[in-house]
Amino acid sequence: MDIAALLHPSVQEYIVQKTGSDTTKLALQKNPFPAIDFKIILNQIESRNKSAAKLPTWFTTESIVYPTKISLEQTSSEVTAQYKSTLVSGDTLIDLTGGFGVDDYYFARKMTSVIHCELNTDLSEIVVHNFEAFGIKNVQCMAGDSTEILQNLNQQFDWLYIDPSRRNDAKGKVFMLKDCLPNVPELLDLYFRYSNNILVKTAPILDITAGLNELKFVKAIHIVSVENEVKELLWEIEKQFTGNPRIKTVNFHKNIPDFFEFDFNQNPNVVYGLPQKYLYEPNSAIMKSGGFSEIGNAFGLHKLHPHSHLYTSDALIDFPGRIFQINSQLDYSNANMKEFLKDSKSNITTRNFPETVADIRKKWKIKEGGDQYSFFTTAENDSKIVLLCTKLN
Repeated sequence: MDIAALLHPSVQEYIVQKTGSDTTKLALQKNPFPAIDFKIILNQIESRNKSAAKLPTWFTTESIVYPTKISLEQTSSEVTAQYKSTLVSGDTLIDLTGGFGVDDYYFARKMTSVIHCELNTDLSEIVVHNFEAFGIKNVQCMAGDSTEILQNLNQQFDWLYIDPSRRNDAKGKVFMLKDCLPNVPELLDLYFRYSNNILVKTAPILDITAGLNELKFVKAIHIVSVENEVKELLWEIEKQFTGNPRIKTVNFHKNIPDFFEFDFNQNPNVVYGLPQKYLYEPNSAIMKSGGFSEIGNAFGLHKLHPHSHLYTSDALIDFPGRIFQINSQLDYSNANMKEFLKDSKSNITTRNFPETVADIRKKWKIKEGGDQYSFFTTAENDSKIVLLCTKLN
């Protein structure tokens, strides 16, 4: 990529001016800069469009150059990158899969020195330029194979950070770390020659138990959600660590974090009960964690059913998830549905229920929306029930 050509003032002015435009329509127009491939300019506009919410610091900084669509899609958001920076400490960190450099932007605020490794030389050049635009001077970018770079440097780091990517030939398979590049399970002993602390980022699709089976010395697993959508799993690995990993969940809502954590495989006692005055639905990070017994136990709640993952209480409490007031409880029957829900409007959620939301809407002609929330679920006595609720948060 010709970065210098992209940085010409007239090209930059065009990119900023066209931000927010539909690039498919722009593509039909004449290229105002024939010396540059119009697809590259359109990619800058489209990437800038996407960065407004995900990467506001990049969006608001002048002369930023963006990578290909896939590189931008795979990069961390600023919210999750900033969270990752709270997990590391010391002076030196090497990022073995640097990518677009968002994580390293925040690591550089915490560490004295950061090394950004990137196999793609074009992407490495883009990151070098962007860090110069930011005025960041404590990140060194090195293009090439990160394993070779690590061995050639032959020095100790306070932290290694790795964001392995799925190999193309692994598509369609069950997600396993061994199917990614770099192959972290295979290289773990090598990595421990250069650091006692390793942070691995994986996609949320990775099963926690499967990941633990592939890795060793896992001290903590961080499950990070943004606006109730799980974005990434972070595996905190400490050389020679023994004991149960700590599961740490966080959900960022309007950039405000909601935390819940517990020890893996503790299995506390669960109290079951019928619906009371309030209903609680854990956020997506807790749901991914599998800490269904732990969340009920920690907050003194009754669980509706072993497989429903909904909780209830008579007294209102602060809770890391959605909170509802239960207005009515119905047995799921033709008579009740015809009387209370048929041809109505409601926000429907199913938990441990034999019918899908789409089936329920079609069967009873229930429109989406409105102020009412209907939970179709199973109670502790295995009866199918519907809870008509008002959302409180």
